[in-house]
Amino acid sequence: MSQTIMVVDDDMNLRRMVRVYLEQEGYRVVAAANGRDALFTARYEKPDLVLLDLMMPEMGGYDFIRHFTQESDAPIIVLTAKLEESDKVAGLELGADDYVTKPFGVQELIARIRAVLRRAGQQNRLPEILRSAEIALDRTGRTVQVRGHPVSLTPSEFDLLETFMLSPGRAFSRLDLLETVSGDAYEGYERTIDVHIRNLRTKIEPVPSKPRYIQTVYGMGYRFAAETN
Repeated sequence: MSQTIMVVDDDMNLRRMVRVYLEQEGYRVVAAANGRDALFTARYEKPDLVLLDLMMPEMGGYDFIRHFTQESDAPIIVLTAKLEESDKVAGLELGADDYVTKPFGVQELIARIRAVLRRAGQQNRLPEILRSAEIALDRTGRTVQVRGHPVSLTPSEFDLLETFMLSPGRAFSRLDLLETVSGDAYEGYERTIDVHIRNLRTKIEPVPSKPRYIQTVYGMGYRFAAETN
C-alpha cells in the first residue's frame, strides 16, 4: 500500500505542484489549505508524513503541530519561507522532525521525505527492548517508558535515544547524530541536533538542566551514560 503524505499549505499552486511530483514517486497525497482543515483531514486519512507550511490562515503551522502531535506520531517536515533561525528552531521544539526552506528543489524535498519516512519506520524490525536504569525502549513498538511511565517521543527523538542506548559510553559528534536522524548529512544542519537533544532531555531526564543520561562531550557532541541502578 502506498504511503500517504499530507501537504498543508495555503498556496494552491504549491500544493498542486508537490502533489504531481509525489504521486509520480508513488505516494498517495492528500492536501489542506490551513491547519484547522488539516487536523480534520488527518483524523480520517492517517497520513504517514506531513509537509507543513508555518504561515497560514485559520490555524497556522505552530498551532497545528501542537494539536497534531498530541494525536499522532507521524513525522512532520516544515516548509517555511522564513530564513530566521528562530522560526526553524521553534518548529523543531514543538515536535517537527525536519524543515525545508522555500523555494526548495523538488529532488531535495523528495530526498528529505524518504529519509524521514525511513528513520520513522526502519527500526521496527528488531524486537529488542533496551534498558538503562529507569529507561526502557521498545524497538518493535517504538515506545519508551521512563520510571514506569510512557513518554511520547517524536520519531527523531526516538531514533536519537535508540542510537545512544545501543552504544552507551560512545561519544557521538553532531554530524554522526545528524546522519542517524536524517539518513544523509546536510551541511549546516548540525545545530538542529542540539534542539532535538534539548527536547529529549526534557522528556527523559530527572533534572534536564543536569543531565544524568545524555551528557555533553564538549567540543564534539554527546554520549549516553549507561546506568544499571
